[in-house]
Amino acid sequence: MQPPERFGLDENFRRYTRITGWVLLLLGLAGILLPRLVSLTLSVLIGWLLLLAAGISTYQVYYSYRRNGLAWIKPFILFTIGFIVIFNPTVAIAALGLLLAIYFFLDGFAGISFALDMRPLPGWGWMMANGVLSFLLAAVLLIGWPFSALWVVGLLIGISLFLDGVTLLILSATRSV
Repeated sequence: MQPPERFGLDENFRRYTRITGWVLLLLGLAGILLPRLVSLTLSVLIGWLLLLAAGISTYQVYYSYRRNGLAWIKPFILFTIGFIVIFNPTVAIAALGLLLAIYFFLDGFAGISFALDMRPLPGWGWMMANGVLSFLLAAVLLIGWPFSALWVVGLLIGISLFLDGVTLLILSATRSV
C-alpha cells in the first residue's frame, strides 16, 4: 500500500524534522533538569509580554480613542496583570499550570488525530504514544494543582518537548514504504 503523498517523506522533510527534533529534545532536557527555573522564566517572560502589550495598547488608545474612558480599560488590565505576574510569579505559575493542563489535553488530542491520519505510514504508533502521554501529563498536572505547579510546569513542559523531539527524530529516521 502506497502512503499518502501529502506527508511527503522526502529528504527535506527528514532534514527539517531531524533539526526540529534535536532542538526540542535539548529544550526538553533543560526543562527536565531545571524545572523551577523554566517555570519562573516562563512566568516572568509572560509578564514582560503583557507589559509590552500594555504599552502598545496604551499608544493605540492615546492616539485613537483618548477621550473614550472605556478604551483605557484594556491597557490598564494589561499593565496590572503584567506587574502582578512579574512581581509575584508563583501566582502566575499556578494559573499557567491550569492553562498547561488544557494545552497538554489539546496536544494529546492533536497527536492522536495526526497519528490516526498517518496510520499507514511507519512511525504512526510513536505519534499515537506521544498523544497518549500528553493526555497523561495533563492528568498529572491537574491532580497536584496548584501546590506543585512551581516545579511541575517546567518539568511537564520539558517532558513534552523531549517527547516531541524524540518523536520527530524517530519520524525523520523512518523510510517511506
